Amino acid sequence: MSEFFIQDKQLSSITRTIVKNEAGKSLFLLVGRWGTKGDALSLYAMDGQLVASIKQVSFTFGTRFEIYQDFQKVGTLQKIFNWPGDFYYIQQLHWTVQGDIYNHRYGIRHFNQVIMTMDKATLLTGDYYVLDVTHDEDAPLCICIAAILDYWLYNRKKNTKQEDNWHFLPSNGC
Repeated sequence: MSEFFIQDKQLSSITRTIVKNEAGKSLFLLVGRWGTKGDALSLYAMDGQLVASIKQVSFTFGTRFEIYQDFQKVGTLQKIFNWPGDFYYIQQLHWTVQGDIYNHRYGIRHFNQVIMTMDKATLLTGDYYVLDVTHDEDAPLCICIAAILDYWLYNRKKNTKQEDNWHFLPSNGC
């Protein structure tokens, strides 16, 4: 099992995101943008090799994301339901994501097998998301899934704020 560290509030932002190991060594670089259909994020190893990517593909019945590893589509992530808690499913991989998405404490499983757990930690250099990945070869996909969930989480908050602000607009009598 390996731990991967990503600085808090960097995972779904449009800036470059560095993924480090527990010793502070940079392992991956996540770059790209979100927001419209066709947008993508790419995860590179520090030697420049593209190891995984995510592509936003649909708005029809909720946003879905295709996940690629080594240029091969390996799954499609979509939200299944959100009551009493969020539940996500990655088709083709048969992975589920469950837990406290709002507080970045969740897990990815393949049936009863734990693939990854996510938590938060405070270190001397700041606040971080900590991904505990059971098998190192799953790390690129787990990082991509974490980025998608972070994107959904922060966009959900933005949409709620926009809806709240809508109620405070002055009425023009129409």
